[in-house]
Parts: sequence; C-alpha cells; structure tokens
Amino acid sequence: QYPDYNLALEKCKEFLGGFEDEVGEAQGGESKKYVQQLQEIANRVRRTLDVYLDDVAAFEGDYDPTTSLLAGIRGNTRRYLSLFADAADELMPAPTSLQGDEDVTDVLMRQREQMEAETNGEEAAGPARDARQQLPPSLTRRYRVHVRPPTKEAVCRLRDVKAKHIGKLVTVHGIVVRVGDVKPLMEVACYTCDDCGFEVFQEVCGDSYMPLQQCPSPAHTRGAAHASQLHQQTRGSRFVKFQEVKIQELADEVPIGHVPRTMTVQVRGELTRVMSPGDLVDITGIHLPKVLTGFRALRAGPTHSTFLEAQHVVQHKKKFSEYVLTPEMHNRVEQMADEPDAYGKLARSIAPEIFGHEDIKKAMLLQLCGGSSRTLADGMKLRGDIHLCLMGDPGVAKSQLLKHIVKVSPRGVYTTGRGSSGAGLTAAVTRDTLTGEMVLEGGALVMADMGICCIDEFDKMDETDRTSIHEVMEQQTISIAKAGITTTLNARSSVLAAANPVGGRYNPRWSPSENINLPAALLSRFDVMWLILDKADEESDLALARHVLTVHKTSAAPTGPAAEGLVSSEELRAYVACARAVEPSVPHELAEYIAAAYAEMRQEEADSGENAHSYTTARTLLSILRLSEALARLRFSDEVCQSDVDEALRLMQMSKASLLDEEAGRKRAHADPVSAVYSAIRDHVLRSNAEEVPYEQLLAIARSGGFNKEVLDVCLDEYAGLSVWVLDAQRNLTFVDQ
Repeated sequence: QYPDYNLALEKCKEFLGGFEDEVGEAQGGESKKYVQQLQEIANRVRRTLDVYLDDVAAFEGDYDPTTSLLAGIRGNTRRYLSLFADAADELMPAPTSLQGDEDVTDVLMRQREQMEAETNGEEAAGPARDARQQLPPSLTRRYRVHVRPPTKEAVCRLRDVKAKHIGKLVTVHGIVVRVGDVKPLMEVACYTCDDCGFEVFQEVCGDSYMPLQQCPSPAHTRGAAHASQLHQQTRGSRFVKFQEVKIQELADEVPIGHVPRTMTVQVRGELTRVMSPGDLVDITGIHLPKVLTGFRALRAGPTHSTFLEAQHVVQHKKKFSEYVLTPEMHNRVEQMADEPDAYGKLARSIAPEIFGHEDIKKAMLLQLCGGSSRTLADGMKLRGDIHLCLMGDPGVAKSQLLKHIVKVSPRGVYTTGRGSSGAGLTAAVTRDTLTGEMVLEGGALVMADMGICCIDEFDKMDETDRTSIHEVMEQQTISIAKAGITTTLNARSSVLAAANPVGGRYNPRWSPSENINLPAALLSRFDVMWLILDKADEESDLALARHVLTVHKTSAAPTGPAAEGLVSSEELRAYVACARAVEPSVPHELAEYIAAAYAEMRQEEADSGENAHSYTTARTLLSILRLSEALARLRFSDEVCQSDVDEALRLMQMSKASLLDEEAGRKRAHADPVSAVYSAIRDHVLRSNAEEVPYEQLLAIARSGGFNKEVLDVCLDEYAGLSVWVLDAQRNLTFVDQ
C-alpha cells in the first residue's frame, strides 16, 4: 500500500493545531504548544519549529506501524519535514507584534505587489501571470522544521549505521574531531531578465545545480529571434547557514584490531556553531547518501558515500561557562560549600579508588578551578590557568589520575608523548574536502581550549615536539605561519603532564635536576611540580595492598571514615563551575606578605647552590597568586585571605619537598611535630611582622601543616614554659623577643 501524503498532511495539520501540552498548561503557559510556536514564528521571535516525537506519540495514543504518523516520521523523515512545513504555512497565524526590521523577503513581496498592481490593475490581488514567477514556499518561510527525538531514544554506534537506515531518523554518539567553517548555502536562486523584467526562481535541492541560462518568458519565445539571457540576483536569492562537521566513534566502542569509524554531519540554520572539536555529542539526524551528478558520478561508480543531516544535537559535557545548574544541584552546591572540610572532601572525591596522594589531588582540584585571567590596559594578558607536572616512579597511578581528570573536566583531551607530534599538539594544515582549500585543523591543545590537556609519557616526547608547547603554556596562543596561512589560535588550556625520571626510576645518587632532566624554560612554566617516589614502607605498603584488594573485590572505592562525604563527578563538576564564576582579587594587605615569602624562596634556592631542586623565577610568584585565587574560588570569596596564601605556599613547599632525595624526606617524616608547629608559627610571624597572633589563626597554621589541635596546644604550652612567647587568657600568642 502506497502512502497517502494528502492524508499525512491532514494528520500533520491536526497535530500542530490540536496538540495540547498538559505540562505547559499546568505551569501557566499556553496549552496548545505548537500554536504558540507558530505565533512566535509569525512574530519573528522564533526561527525553528521543533516537532517532538514524544508529543506525536502522546497525540496518537495507539501505535499502528502502517498508518501511524510517528512511524512515517521515523521512516521517511525528509518527506515529513516538508509536510510539516506545508501544514505550518497553512496554519500560520497573523503576527500580533513584529520584532525587528523588514528583511529581503518583505522587500520582494512589496515590490511584487507593486509590479502586479501596475501590470494587472484590478487583478493585483490575484495570482501572478506565470506559475514560474510564483515565489517558492522555501523563499518566503522564515523558519526551519526540526524533529526532536524521543526522550528514551536508543543511541546507535557509528559502525552500526547500515544501509537499512537510509532516509530514516537515527541518533548516533561520538566525539567531534573536525568542524568546518560556516558558509552560506543557496536554497533558492533568483534570476531576472534585463529585457522584459521576467523573474524566475529555482529551488536548489542538492549539493550542485545547473543555473538557468535563457529567459522562459512567453514574450521571448513568441516574438524574439532568440531568448534573452538570465542574470542571477544574489539579493533575491535565499541562503542558509551551512557547516560540515566530522564525528568519530569513541575509543571504548572500537572493536579489537579495528580503526575508529568517522561520519560527516551536515548542519544547517540555527544548529551551526553549536559543536566544537573535542565535544562529546549525541546527534539526531537523517542518514542520507551523497548524490553525485555528471562526471563525478561516472568516476564514483555505483558506490555512494553517506552523511547525516542533523536535526538535534545534545552536548554531554558543556564548558564551565555554559553550565546551567538545576535548582536541586544549586542547593547541593550550597550545601557542600557550607560543610566544614569542603576543600578536603572535594579533593578526596578525585579518583577515590586511588590510594593516598591527598596533596596531589588538592593540586588537581585547584587546577580545575584555576585562577583569574587578567587583561591589562595595554593589552598584556596574564594567564589564570594552572599547569601541573607529575614526575615519579612507575606504578604510582599517574596515568589513572590523568584519565580521571579528563572525565571530570568538561573539556579534556588525553594524549601521550610518543603518540603526539608538534603539529598534532598545536595545529596542522590540511586540505578541506568540501572546497579543496588549505585550512588549519586544531590539535590537542586547541581542542582542549578552556579545558585541560593531559599529556602522558611527557619525558618520551622528542625535544622538537616538546618545544612547541612553550608558547601555549605561557602566552596561551599558537602562532602559525604555514602554507600561506599566518594566524594565531587560542589555546587557553591547562596542561597536566605525567613523566618518569631519567632511566625510568628516581635515582637517589643523582641530583634532583639530573633526575628530572627537563629544560629550565619548560620547568619554570609549571606552577606545581611533583615527584612521586615509590618508597618501601611496611605500614604504608600494607594499607595500599588492602585498598587495592578492596577495590578489586567490590569494583568501587572502599568505604570508611575517609570515604564519608565524597561527591560524584557530576556534583564536583557543578561545584567547580560555580566556583569559576567568582573573580577573586588579592588585597593590598597581603602584598608584603607574599613578597616576603617569594624572596625567602629565592634565597633558599640561592643558598642551595648546585643542590637546588627547582627553578624559582618571577613565574613562581604568579603561581602563588594563581593557587591562592583558586583556593578563594573554592570558598566562593571575592577576596584572597592569608589562609589561602599559606595553603598555596604549603602545596608549593610540598611539591618542592617531594623533589628532595629519600634521606631528607625520611628525616622530615620523622621530625618532631611540636618543633614543626613552632617553625611554622615563627615563619608566619617573620613574614607578617605581626605582634600578636590570635588563637584561631594559630589553629589554621597548624592544620595547614597537617597537625591537629592537641599538637598545637602542647607546642604553645611547651614554648611558653621556655619563655619564648606569652599566652593570654584567650591563648593569643605574643613573642617575647622578635
């Protein structure tokens, strides 16, 4: 039985005019959902008519695969798009209030009415003299019809899209690997004759068309010896935004021994500029073949390439700036912010299956938040992104930490040193398959713009490839001068690198600089550098083994007191998105304190001489500011306080302490905690020149060093008995001799 499209058109009209939305009516809106959409289109507020298949299923009730409107839309989508457009044209209401100025279509319609009035007199309101002069519906429409998939639509893998899906509506899942430029695509071509003023309109349905050459006016065919030539008028033609996108199936969906499949997606209208390279998307569209004509069809033979005509795009992970919180998630974020140890709980929520590494997870949390980027009055930019490098022995879960950060970050790209070239990290010059022009294709750092780029096996990279990221890490741009293309690309991404020392394992007989073996120009660009040593310790090894065995047994993070209050990746992403909206600043009162701390770090490095384990420059001072601003963002504070600076200095000190040899680390581990608290209090007083230190601040200093209240009280009483300082009734401290 052949389909009756007149009956289908009536069904489309009944649906658009008769569907009532109970949810919208309950919320105080218009009950007839699509009548309201048509009214907004008539008022030029809306440019798309979105047909929801859930509404079609609810409107029909009983599902009959032979006569159902839903089955027809899913099986012959492009035809039903034109039917819905025809039905919307017939049901289009009169505008109640026009928004915006008149466009080219208004000018054409007014000129057509004036011309008809001059030529036909009383018949001005009638039809045009020739059917070929009628304005096509696609020229007068100011909207496009899009089909929205059902809520529980089954997602199809790219390699599962077969020939049976041709012409049907399918939903595919993949990652965007390439996004073309947005260009105008001609939908209706307009031609005019200079001799008789005859207008001809030609609808363009495919990728190519044959322009009309001769005027089909009856005046030329009857009286003229030869027909006059037509001239195309771009002002009267109709153009639509067009973009070509290439998606690739995910790595975990590729079978063993196969290469990832790719698919070309054609995007038109309001769906353009929605996707960026690196986005994880679900695209609903019509699976269609590319129809070739002329000599291209002869060369191609009977085989055809296919593409997807996009109807709807769903982003799985949005940028932090585009994150929209639900009221429930907003309340959850406020609840997490009010908890006493929110900083520690959020840090422990990063890869809870990995044992230990508390301070490293805190540094990763600060990297997700980042500092404030600033643009000075003369145009100079100061980056706010934090770069982190993990260098350590094999088997300390560096790669697993990187993989987890990629999943948590809305825009995360994971790559390895050996599998990446300089062009693959920055940008490569390729030839556009659509136009044949030379275009730039962004690499991993460009795809991770406003996100995190994780580079594993950083030490395995070639030196020439590694130098290509120097500009990205500080200037956050990529300057290109290739194949006649000279431009600058944005690469505002944080770099999280993982590397092994020279020889694969840290050698305690070598100096730290010999073990790291990274150039100073690159080393100074990392805000925090961590060396993770695999030390043999019976107590810690036993705890690690129990943790790993529990993870393997339960396939989840161990439960216990340390696991209380952990948040999910979605909640962590929402918290960081809210924190990044805060723009903290450093008050003038802390300027001298930070300057004294930086000068002390420089002096310690100078005193170390050849045994210096880091490269302290002015970039280190900016690193302190960025870490302090990230800590202030976690507190949702507009101003950096002294505790933020102390925690930033502690993290940097721990990162430097991790670069010392094992013997010094062992001495520090077995140091007297009372003496350690005393040293921290003395250093604080020397930096701040404070005469009196309140007890609350003393407690914060002790906790920042990992000591509890009992150790602080013992230290205060012991050194008060030695007359080093004096305690008042509130246990506020004053040094006897400063």
